[in-house]
Amino acid sequence: MGKGGKKVLLTAALLLTPALAAPAALTPVLDALAAQPSKVLIPAPQKAEFSAGVLPLTNLGLKLVGSAPELSWAARDLKAEWQTRLEQKLADSGKLNITIGTRADTELAAKAKAAGLYTEQPEGYALWVDAGGAYIVGADARGAYYGAQTLRQLLTPAGLRFARIQDFPGLKQRVAMIYLDSYSKGVNDRLIPMLAELKYNAVLIMSNYVQWDVARAGGWASAGGATKAEAARVADLARSYGLEPIPLIETLGHVAWMFQGGKNLDLVQDPQSQNPYAYDTLNPETYTRVLFPVLKEAVETFKPKQIHLGHDEVRNRDRFPARENGKAVGFEKLFVDDTIKLHDYLKSMNVGTIIWHDAAFADSVVSSLPAQLPKDLTVASWNYNPAPDYPILSTIKDAGFTALGTSWGDPLNTETYAAAALKRGANGMIQTRWTGYFGNPSIWDGQADQGVNYVRGGNSFWNPAAKPLAEVDPTLAETTYRDLYAPTPYAQHAGQLVDLSKLVTRTLADNDENGWIHKGPDIDLSGLPTGNVKIGAYRFAISGAVMLKGARGAASDLPTQATIELNQKAARLAFLHTTGWTTPVNRELIGRYEIAYADGSKIVQPLEYGRHIRAWTELTPSSMVQAPGWRGQTKDGLAVNLGVLDWVNPKPDQVIKTVTLISESKQANPTLVGLTVVGK
Repeated sequence: MGKGGKKVLLTAALLLTPALAAPAALTPVLDALAAQPSKVLIPAPQKAEFSAGVLPLTNLGLKLVGSAPELSWAARDLKAEWQTRLEQKLADSGKLNITIGTRADTELAAKAKAAGLYTEQPEGYALWVDAGGAYIVGADARGAYYGAQTLRQLLTPAGLRFARIQDFPGLKQRVAMIYLDSYSKGVNDRLIPMLAELKYNAVLIMSNYVQWDVARAGGWASAGGATKAEAARVADLARSYGLEPIPLIETLGHVAWMFQGGKNLDLVQDPQSQNPYAYDTLNPETYTRVLFPVLKEAVETFKPKQIHLGHDEVRNRDRFPARENGKAVGFEKLFVDDTIKLHDYLKSMNVGTIIWHDAAFADSVVSSLPAQLPKDLTVASWNYNPAPDYPILSTIKDAGFTALGTSWGDPLNTETYAAAALKRGANGMIQTRWTGYFGNPSIWDGQADQGVNYVRGGNSFWNPAAKPLAEVDPTLAETTYRDLYAPTPYAQHAGQLVDLSKLVTRTLADNDENGWIHKGPDIDLSGLPTGNVKIGAYRFAISGAVMLKGARGAASDLPTQATIELNQKAARLAFLHTTGWTTPVNRELIGRYEIAYADGSKIVQPLEYGRHIRAWTELTPSSMVQAPGWRGQTKDGLAVNLGVLDWVNPKPDQVIKTVTLISESKQANPTLVGLTVVGK
């Protein structure tokens, strides 16, 4: 029988068989799951050399030279790294030591000079690891702390990698934006140590909805906001990791926070507004009733050096000016007077002011408005598109202000803006995050791509000349974010690779438009390696795709479910999977795994699109519930990927009889490419 005849019979069989089932052939492997440290240091050091060899962990201790708080922070973080990654304690002393100090110690300074790694750059450090021990010599105490963050990344199960590093930050101010809401503790307690390891030195803290005393008394405090005690706790926590807290309290525009519960509506700029957005700058009670009390409480709570007042997109929604007295004054004077009033109030408490650039430096006012503002303002210029340069930074500097660049999420926006900030002498960069005022948990599950951008920002703000992480490895920023936010031990787990070949419904290569998604050889998965393959931290046996039924015509003739007869115990199951097509409905339930046990019980693992599974053509990780897997390209250059859902078995002592993949036959159809049993 010819190939065409076989395909006709296969199609007919699938049409007649709504479900597939087959016993699993298993291949034992020692590294079914092997979590190992990355060999890429992030942020990339200015100068780094590596040689073969490691400093053994046996009899290795920690020695601090000096009493600066940053040295105790370094010890804390290194001990935590040892405990998390190796499940061991790092001793306070040993036959060989990790010695941490600064060039203020003449002996350490002499050692750094002898090693050819001495630096006097602020926040810089020298680091070397060899058979004689490990040394971190900071140009100052903060530099020693950053050196410890790099040393953490040299840790392996066998020891510390030999290295010679001379390093310092390219940008002075390196800011990451975080949020305060009712979920703050669970999120910020993970983010803050992570941001320190990425060598940020400040956090911009969205604080609009903190439950200020004045807001509680006036009935306009939001139930979803963080308490003042939580705000103070986060500020203290940030400082203990070397991150200066900068509250962001949006003023002039974006001020829905002051109108909660229908309060303060007499202070609205535009009385006709259905969703009040800006306040009336000519009503004295705007300041005496709301703004000054809030700013005073913010200063007492955060004890900041600066407060960011926003002042962006002022005329984007409401009419401004809207009231007749405001029209008589004009927008420019209203903006300037408000900025000066708030700036002067903060200055009376020895606190500096930051504003966004867009309203003050708009084309219509740039020739006159900036000249009227206090020159000790810091102006942060946000532009969320990648560009070869950002001349606005020089415009801000030439007007007499301190300039910060501000990036967000578009590919390479962070990297190109950081390079421009260095070239144009800006004071630093802010990596913003816009996940909603009450959406803190989404940084892990929902808008995780914005967490990934923290990694890109840390790399580029420290070293703007560094190669973009996407060019080093397309999944590097994603895997690093997942690893730093939820670190796991470095360990190797044995398991078994499941042979899915008897259940395969689509070939990965599509040479004749009868495989993969029926689009031909230029847009298929032929680039995915087959056989016994390492994908990220996992190993799989890959032979083809168990693609199930979907709403698309090219998937309408496929089975609705496929069952693997496993008959094995497992600590966890790793599913390498994807969908053939996308769905316009985020979090849509497109299928499920049903895990049936020998005792008759069953557990269902839902497959929500964007959370547990996503299309092979969709690269943006909205959730970290699914781990990054394989990244590649089709023959026509389309970037594609597969993810790994690591399912932890709540009943590891029970035999798993079967694993069944079931499709809901939606636009996005579940497709299993690999299955691995981890542990037993």
